[in-house]
Amino acid sequence: MAKILLCNGSPHTNGCTATALDEMIRVFAEEGMETELIQVGSKAVRGCISCRSCSKLGKCVFDDLVNEVAPKFEEADGLVVGSPVYYGSPNGTLLSFLDRLFYSTGFSKHMKVGAAVVSCRRGGNTASFDVLNKYFTISGMPVASSTYWN
Repeated sequence: MAKILLCNGSPHTNGCTATALDEMIRVFAEEGMETELIQVGSKAVRGCISCRSCSKLGKCVFDDLVNEVAPKFEEADGLVVGSPVYYGSPNGTLLSFLDRLFYSTGFSKHMKVGAAVVSCRRGGNTASFDVLNKYFTISGMPVASSTYWN
């Protein structure tokens, strides 16, 4: 059974981003896939300081949500990242989380499927979508497409 990890970058656990992710969870369940939702946006996650300790320790030097999620990410077949748009870009907490998660994990991410979801009121959705998708493409992860605009 495929395992999909979903990360909600919004600080609002029941907001618009959560609604979109809940819809994805429903579709994945219909397809017989296992899912786990991680609430990121309401957590205290600091940014990467490029200390490179992760290359020696095998994990990030800051022991927080990143190190908790890393083994789940390694085990997962796919990663969905959802974020609201703030000032034309994804939530800063989510970006700090993803920077450290992708940088500190030494396992191959090739062929893990990635998908991004953004929620906004006005502009910035395409720029935010692009930022999130770069984590996948830089890591050799195929990006899930859509039958309509992603």
